[in-house]
Amino acid sequence: MKIAYISTYPPRECGIATFNQNLMRAINANFPERKTPSDGGYVVALNDSSDLEEYEYPEEVKYVVRQNNQKDYIRAANYINTSTVDACILEHEFGIYGGESGIYILPLINRLEKPLISILHTVLKEPSYVQRIIIREIAEQSSKVVVMSQRAVEFLTTVYDIPEEKIQIIEHGVPDLEAPVENPVKSLSSFKNHRVLLTFGLLSRNKGLETVIKALPKIVENHPDVMYVILGNTHPGVLKNSGEEYRESLKSLAAQLGVSKNLAFINKFVSEEELINYLTACEVYVTPYLNEAQITSGTLSYAVGSGAAVVSTPYWHAQELLDHNRGRLFDFKNSEALAEIVNELLDNSAVLNDLKTNAYQYGLHLRYPVIGAEFIKVAQESCMSHDFSDKILKNSIVDPEILPKFSLTHVLRLTDDTGIVQHAKYGIPNLKEGYCLDDNARALIMALMAYQRNKSEEAFELLPIYLSYIHYMQTDDGNFRNFLSFDRKYLDEVGSEDSFGRTVWALGHLIGCAASNSYREFALEIFQKSFPHFRNLKYLRGMANTIIGISLYLQAVPADEGMMQELVRLTQPLVDAFNSTASDDWQWFEEGMTYDNAILPLALLHSCEITGNEEVRVVAMKSMSFLDKLTLSNSYLSPVGNDGWYYRGGTFPTYDQQAIETMAMVLMHFQAYKIFRTPEYIEKMFLSYKWFLGENTLRAPLYDHETKGCCDGLLPTGINRNQGAESTLAYLISHLTVLKAFELEYEYNKFGHSVQIC
Repeated sequence: MKIAYISTYPPRECGIATFNQNLMRAINANFPERKTPSDGGYVVALNDSSDLEEYEYPEEVKYVVRQNNQKDYIRAANYINTSTVDACILEHEFGIYGGESGIYILPLINRLEKPLISILHTVLKEPSYVQRIIIREIAEQSSKVVVMSQRAVEFLTTVYDIPEEKIQIIEHGVPDLEAPVENPVKSLSSFKNHRVLLTFGLLSRNKGLETVIKALPKIVENHPDVMYVILGNTHPGVLKNSGEEYRESLKSLAAQLGVSKNLAFINKFVSEEELINYLTACEVYVTPYLNEAQITSGTLSYAVGSGAAVVSTPYWHAQELLDHNRGRLFDFKNSEALAEIVNELLDNSAVLNDLKTNAYQYGLHLRYPVIGAEFIKVAQESCMSHDFSDKILKNSIVDPEILPKFSLTHVLRLTDDTGIVQHAKYGIPNLKEGYCLDDNARALIMALMAYQRNKSEEAFELLPIYLSYIHYMQTDDGNFRNFLSFDRKYLDEVGSEDSFGRTVWALGHLIGCAASNSYREFALEIFQKSFPHFRNLKYLRGMANTIIGISLYLQAVPADEGMMQELVRLTQPLVDAFNSTASDDWQWFEEGMTYDNAILPLALLHSCEITGNEEVRVVAMKSMSFLDKLTLSNSYLSPVGNDGWYYRGGTFPTYDQQAIETMAMVLMHFQAYKIFRTPEYIEKMFLSYKWFLGENTLRAPLYDHETKGCCDGLLPTGINRNQGAESTLAYLISHLTVLKAFELEYEYNKFGHSVQIC
């Protein structure tokens, strides 16, 4: 029985990493012939950065997945499938995998050819839509789902609709260690001559440690020798964003309450042997978490397993584990109740020792070798029942291996402290041409998408630049200028309707995704100031871009009835234009197909998603189908060229092909999939995207792997080698859309995908 473990792993400081290492050891302990951990399999380790060398992993780690690199997950699945392991164990926690709520793990498990056992460390009572989808998909792909409490079983069956027979309870394991006769911890200054209250774990605000500090004055009043010891580093994520702010606030609170001398911090990540020493040296172990939504607590299991007297708030795991007088409970944030319980225990050694004895006896069946044997049984049963032929695997519609690595290099080259420069000579910014609102609006959309994907700091730092440019170009009456010279002089009084609509789109996107509350409020102010000009729009593309912005806004602010009415009002001219122009052989809004064509059906798809209007949906579908027949008929995208455009009864112009046409096609098909859940739209989306990579009329790639920019278009003579903002942003937005679509692979691959593009 060899197993591949998919998880974080030491030396990364993470509770899941420690659990996984212990589980691997526990399983191997049942096979005395195994001399090293890798004799029983290997680990696929999750890194929390893009640096593959960030951690010096032990030899049992054979493969490393970078959390936010989607390709790594696919390659990891291939590595596992071609290895000699018999089964896989997945440690699941939303925060250790990439994408929204860790959705990147789904393509990996979708491709596994080995039986999968999944251990769920978090089961939420009120999951988001995506979180519920992820847990359901993990359950579907797993031979068995393991949880650590009865409450988790209840949630999985009632909230997630997972069959109970697929779920198994195996409690959180504890080290197979006994307290030393001579405990070195008792000689530490914070323990020597003190009665110690102990809390262990990575520090973060959700741990509720301030509740214990607030209880100290009443405890110290009766027991002046009490010392509250907080053992553990600050959580790496907290340390990165807030430093030691939380630890310092706890010290400040203790000083205010006059109990600084009764509080000690031991700022270290301890080994299990050390932890047992600490747990057996304390009088009372406290877990003061702030709410009930904790389905599993490894630190609580360790405390019980070591025979500590535990006092805890009544979160879900504590309610079960401390039942039958194995510990005591106090209400959330109730420092007075905590003080009363602690004083009672410290006053009455018989009651205190009863708790310790009950906990120790229960902890014997939690020892890791016992837990390991249970997992071996589950793995053996999974291997016996596994029938790979039942799992219909298909090649993904989206092949992430052909996607270049996402890079902001050229965008950063084009961007200064004013905004993004609109043109380039080859890959060099052409400062003579200055800036335009169109590109800065697109740049804001792109940066938001990049930040949403993996919390990119580079992308986040670009947001205020593009947003401030938009603000700078807004006139006193709420309209927008478009062009600005390199020396920051306005070059027009009023911009085009296209630039107006694209700006509304960008603002609506920002309001909807709220990368920062201050940015959201700023965008909302600009958006609302521009609102009176919605009624002045005369041209369909200006209306279409504005419709997309309003639709995104309404997803975030659905109660705004005035904006809903405006969406309906702006949508009607597009429908009217189609109805007055369309015929059996011409399903379009105008007599000619000019530029940014897919933006029109895209806008109607956004509109009908919000309003549910059936006529709008029908027009969107007809016009999209007509556009597809014209541009995808050769099994690659050939958008309407700008050299004369295409008019009813005329000749279809092959050149000049522009990147914004392709971006709109990618967005249109992805939006169609989101509404109709039909896999052919993902196929058409990816086919359109591949125009950038060389699947086009000239079979020439427009994406430049050297500069990380995108060429400005296809000409009859070849490629326009200039790499301005419009084309580069069109590529990056398309690339990010494809990556977003790939996250949904688990869904569309189930339906099959074979589409006739004609």
